[in-house]
Amino acid sequence: MLIPSAVSPFGVYLARIYATDSVPDEVLEAARMDGAGELRIFFQIVTRLMSPGLVTVFLFQLMAIWNNFFLPLVMLSDHHEWPAVLGLSYWNSQPQQLYYNITITGALISVLPLVLAFLTLQRYWRSGLSGGSGKLWPSLTPPSQARP
Repeated sequence: MLIPSAVSPFGVYLARIYATDSVPDEVLEAARMDGAGELRIFFQIVTRLMSPGLVTVFLFQLMAIWNNFFLPLVMLSDHHEWPAVLGLSYWNSQPQQLYYNITITGALISVLPLVLAFLTLQRYWRSGLSGGSGKLWPSLTPPSQARP
């Protein structure tokens, strides 16, 4: 059940757009000039610069998998294997109101792992990681007209 939900087109798109904006070409060129290989550049520079975007994609995927309703309903026949969201919906649809308090308490408990993930991973949302790494503004005067 997790394999179809592991990669989403939105996550790939978000990671691609974030990578083009957060990793300056000057940083990659400087790393290559210093003798770093492509794997070292990726794992030591690019992943650190892209950590806010990767954490965002991870949290979007975590929430999508955690709150998935239809796929487990279709794929799992035994109600003992259902995820929390589907089980809570099943309890809520019972004709007696016996499960009402359990359903409300279960909804609170099922949100706690997501809240814990957000609180744990919020330290990775930093801005300006590559602020001074490249030349921010091009020179306004051409080099031939620069003053001595």
